[in-house]
Amino acid sequence: MKTVLIVDDEKNYLVVLGAFLAEQGYETITADNAEQALEIVKSTDLDLVVTDMKMSPMDGIELLRHIKAVYPDLPVIMMTAYGTVEKAVEAMQLGAFNFILKPFQNETLNQLASKAVRSYQLLKENQQLVNALESRYSFDNIIGKSKSMQVVFDMIRRIAHTKATVLITGESGTGKELTAKALHFNSPRRNKPFVTVSCAALTETLLESELFGHEKGAFTGAGAMKKGRFEVADGGTLFLDEVGEISPQIQVKLLRVIEEMSFERVGGTRTIHVNVRLLAATNKDLKTEVEKGRFREDLFFRLNVVNIGLPPLRKRPEDIPVLAAHFVEQYAEETGKRKLGISPEAMAFLCNHRWPGNVRELEHAIERAVLLSKGDCIEMKDLPKDLIGFSDLEMSIDWQKLSNLPETLDAIEKRLIEKALGLSNNVQSQAANLLGIPRANLQYRLKKHNLLTSNS
Repeated sequence: MKTVLIVDDEKNYLVVLGAFLAEQGYETITADNAEQALEIVKSTDLDLVVTDMKMSPMDGIELLRHIKAVYPDLPVIMMTAYGTVEKAVEAMQLGAFNFILKPFQNETLNQLASKAVRSYQLLKENQQLVNALESRYSFDNIIGKSKSMQVVFDMIRRIAHTKATVLITGESGTGKELTAKALHFNSPRRNKPFVTVSCAALTETLLESELFGHEKGAFTGAGAMKKGRFEVADGGTLFLDEVGEISPQIQVKLLRVIEEMSFERVGGTRTIHVNVRLLAATNKDLKTEVEKGRFREDLFFRLNVVNIGLPPLRKRPEDIPVLAAHFVEQYAEETGKRKLGISPEAMAFLCNHRWPGNVRELEHAIERAVLLSKGDCIEMKDLPKDLIGFSDLEMSIDWQKLSNLPETLDAIEKRLIEKALGLSNNVQSQAANLLGIPRANLQYRLKKHNLLTSNS
């Protein structure tokens, strides 16, 4: 649903135009002065502004200047009963989409509004296309020659063009988001939005608002209407990352949206219909979560129409040399370094490491090695010293200060937790998965070792 802001100090005009444009399918917001309008422009996702020219103390021309300074592409239609050639020229030079004289036929405004909104939509879609091309989310970005990865590539090719909901499973760092982007950018929706929601990073209340949006005043701090990710992704793809972390209450609401492709914003009553392809990812075994009563079975079936399982890096070691070479080339180019190689000793180490953080951990290790390398080849000394392994623990713990077994085990435990948090970007659910312990257990140990931070 496209949103139009109407600005006029004649309140009768606000009522009449608001009702008319609402009948044409627009969501309308009104303001009776330019100052109020500016606040709405700054805090609300708008598709069009229709403003009167003659207002005080700030007139329509000044309002137009302020809008264009911040949102140069947002279309603005000027209307006035005091139309002159000079004012019209000034408005157009400042970037007004068009100029309309009062009194006017409602259909004239409707045609201008439709043209302005469509033009703005095309601008946004073109920018999204440019960004997509620059990002190059294609099969070239998913590296692997192993048989298991060839199965993944084949699955992406077979279902990318469909509307099917896809559940992408795999350990943290295996490339679930990259797979989701490959599905989107190789689909007919490639020119439409690709929107990501990190379900594990938000509380239940924030996640509901993030998914479905909220109306102004829906809760404390909701100072303006906000469109949710489902609405923003209309026509495109919505990717729910770590979907296994959502609460039972949100699961119920999500199920309804998947079934009907409609919802109401938090605090609202208007039903909004969308056309969204849904992709979801999790590092949890959702079948087990269903059996334990933590995840709805009907939602699981809705999400798991097609399943793409990504293998951990330790189960496809033949891909490590290819991935390492790819990351070396990528980061050498980004940092302006000459072409680098990898020494046999360093490559052997990379191939024999278990990579609990999977491809993401390997990428970060190579990025660091490229930055620190001084020669033509990446050597063992260039690799991170904190790669998980007992030798790394030996180097990172001051053994001289340890006097007994419990203290020693505590030091080792703390170091492993720090490493897991680093690999998972401080997402506790992912860190717990890497360590093979429940999240509640991890939280206890974080408190025990004084490792709780604002990002944990």
